[in-house]
Amino acid sequence: MDMSDLIPWKKEKSDIQIRRENEEDALLDIRNQMNRMFDDFFERPFGLSPFRGRLGIPGDFAPYMDVSETDKEITISAELPGLEPEDIHITLDQNALTIRGEKKFEKEEKGQHFYQVERSYGSFHRSITLSSEVDENKIDATFKRGVLKVKLPKTKKSQEERKRITIKSS
Repeated sequence: MDMSDLIPWKKEKSDIQIRRENEEDALLDIRNQMNRMFDDFFERPFGLSPFRGRLGIPGDFAPYMDVSETDKEITISAELPGLEPEDIHITLDQNALTIRGEKKFEKEEKGQHFYQVERSYGSFHRSITLSSEVDENKIDATFKRGVLKVKLPKTKKSQEERKRITIKSS
């Protein structure tokens, strides 16, 4: 027996199967991306995800909100496209700020050979528990270009109550 017969890569024909993992992974990756694309389309058709509720119920409007806090105030910003200021109601009860609203849109268009009606409805309410006492008399709410901004100044007492906590190392 020749020594070259024992070396598998020197033989002309080999029974060892070569598996290139990168090629299979690439095909699986493409398949997974296509599956995600179809799932996303049927879960959020036509990119209307902001107009679907938390549970995916069509018509249930759930606006995006940002909450930021500084030493002096808490600022809440909410995206409310298509609403008017009179459609929005803001209440402060104990330590919770609640923003409620209802979106109503109807467009009717008639032509010589067509009649088109589009309707969009949705209501929402979001409650945010505040981390500090706020001065109820100085709350400022503005609505511009579909964005509601609520500024809640903190009371002097809540600004002074901030305590520094020391960290102990072992």
